[in-house]
Amino acid sequence: MTMEMIMMDPIAKALGKWSADLTVGAILFRVFLTLLMGGVIGWERSNKRHSAGLRTFMLTFLIGTLSAIADSYILRFSGGNGHFLLSAGVVIGAAVIAVHSVFYSSRNQIKGLTTAVALWVSVIAGVSLGMGCYTVGLTAFTALLCILRWFPPLEAALNNRSNHFEVHLELTNSVSLQDFVTVIRRLGLRIDEIEQNPAYVGSGLSVYSISISVSSEMLKKYKTHTEIIDALKTLDYVYHIEEMHS
Repeated sequence: MTMEMIMMDPIAKALGKWSADLTVGAILFRVFLTLLMGGVIGWERSNKRHSAGLRTFMLTFLIGTLSAIADSYILRFSGGNGHFLLSAGVVIGAAVIAVHSVFYSSRNQIKGLTTAVALWVSVIAGVSLGMGCYTVGLTAFTALLCILRWFPPLEAALNNRSNHFEVHLELTNSVSLQDFVTVIRRLGLRIDEIEQNPAYVGSGLSVYSISISVSSEMLKKYKTHTEIIDALKTLDYVYHIEEMHS
């Protein structure tokens, strides 16, 4: 990527020619920006007690930026005939790590999916900053922060009103499952799938993951998942029940 191409970036143009070159000042500025952005995202994740926190996101931003800077040097010394191989490898590596950071909890809940994608986006934002594409990096950072910080309440509200949800159910004994199914049907709900959770074998509880659809028009209009689950909690044979989220 030539200096002329980088200078087409609005922020680089506003900062001046120095920000587009591979000078010590420009490199330090890009590293400072990437650590600042990674720190903000990491703090947001740490504040919500996610496993990938401050240091993890600072490192993902940083590795993307450093790989792009290294690629820029290689391209300059090769006369512009090379490719951003390090950056491409880092982005692919981040995708692999992200996939392997997703797991199922003992309650068959998918965990880590949002964090995995956030790590991947962080690397791409870091690569953009390392190339001197400040506008792309800043836009990616801003979008990521907004999605992680302000979208969860909206997502929760929408999910709470959807016609389909999944619950983690713990019964005091297996015999009560039929009674539970009967109550579900009387409430105007439909069970789509029941799966026994093997992680609780030997615990003395009968534990299931149950997919439920709201079939009653009255329930669709007036009841949320929280209200339905609160009603099911009052059953004597229900030891514990909660909605499952990814």
